[in-house]
Amino acid sequence: MHTASKKTTNFTEGSLFFRILTFALPLMASSLLSIFYNTADNIVVGRFSGDPLALAVVGSTSGLNTLVVTFLFGFAGGGAIIVAHRFGARDEDGVSRATHTLMTSAILGGILFCLVGLAVSRPMLILMGTKPELLDSAVLYIQIIFLGIPGHAIYVFGAGIIRSMGNSKTPLLILSCSGMLNVLLNLLFVIVFKMSVAGVAIATIISQYASGICVAAYLISKRNECYGLRLSRLCIDKTSFIDMLRYGIPQGLQNSFFSITAIFMSSAINTFPTAAVSARAISSNIDQLCHSTIGSFGLAAVTVIGQNYGAKKPERIKRSLIYLALQTAVLGIIIGNVLLLYADKLALLFIEAGDPETSAIIGFVVQILAISLSTSFINGTWQMLSGAVRGMGRSMTAMVISLIGAAVFRILWILFIFPLEPMNTITGLFMLFPCSWTFTGIMLTAACVIAYKKLKKEIATNT
Repeated sequence: MHTASKKTTNFTEGSLFFRILTFALPLMASSLLSIFYNTADNIVVGRFSGDPLALAVVGSTSGLNTLVVTFLFGFAGGGAIIVAHRFGARDEDGVSRATHTLMTSAILGGILFCLVGLAVSRPMLILMGTKPELLDSAVLYIQIIFLGIPGHAIYVFGAGIIRSMGNSKTPLLILSCSGMLNVLLNLLFVIVFKMSVAGVAIATIISQYASGICVAAYLISKRNECYGLRLSRLCIDKTSFIDMLRYGIPQGLQNSFFSITAIFMSSAINTFPTAAVSARAISSNIDQLCHSTIGSFGLAAVTVIGQNYGAKKPERIKRSLIYLALQTAVLGIIIGNVLLLYADKLALLFIEAGDPETSAIIGFVVQILAISLSTSFINGTWQMLSGAVRGMGRSMTAMVISLIGAAVFRILWILFIFPLEPMNTITGLFMLFPCSWTFTGIMLTAACVIAYKKLKKEIATNT
């Protein structure tokens, strides 16, 4: 069995700066593609379905769909940490056991999530206050989406394994192909077959199973490598499974708890004129282009730091953190300010021609983005640090810090700072983001330093 193929990257040896950047760029491209494909779904169903309620139907299910997806990503992220640690430690058998445990978990967990989702979809949508005129279509849409969870789980877990081996290009290629398939099927089912939201949902699950099959096929093709997949060896290794839960559950909970903050944020925004509410929705779409892109350095940090942590190489961890922080900050400043420069023009893409509130909406958009985009490098940095802490095996620490700094802090700001007269403005409300990013980043930096010192002490004790 070989340790790695030529498509993997071993971050425990050789140069770091450009190898990290080369690894992170495909992750950034994957984030942009995901945003593009999601936007394409909304455009197709909103403009070509002939159903004026179709877009609202899709939007009404987003919270429930996001809850499931974030849990999947959390568990997959936990698995990625295990693979990175074991690969860095040159534990070939451990990598193999983790790979087969993760893929088995993806299959079984995907089926379980699918069945539970089908059972609770209607009562959950009712509990979420879905409008009566949307309910039946929303239930149909989300139940079809839930049928695709097993395929999506296989892709997410498999892509996490591949990225942990230092290969970010293969998941990007698979995502590109499956995403394009999704767009083409959307057009076919909605425009040609007039299937509205059901057509969009079916197109989504077909592309998800396609991506899952491609990832599985790739891992099977690497059966002679330590991370290769052999169907006959699919099983649950107890140690690997427990580690996956230990690392994955905190990340899944962290992702899900952020939805609570979004509820408070929506309540605060609703105290402003309708134009501000629309501006918030528009600015979120523009924000995503920047924050999701530079947030990819958090994924990169899990692999880079994770490999070197498993290899017990603290000096390379230190250098990696410096390089990751520098790259995140520079790209965050560049991307954020370029988007801010064209904020008013980008906003027009989301506003219907002739809207009497166009001027007011654009004004609010520019105010919001002036805060969030000019400080986006801080957001990218704290996400990178969170990935680094998780890469060093401290998933629970990363979860607690992130919840305190990025969730509790924001809720307290909305409840106690925002109502104050000088702060009761759009600017006063949205200042909570750079402030919470900074607060979280400081705590995560301290966590990185503590974990780094503990590793050095552990190495000194064992030598």
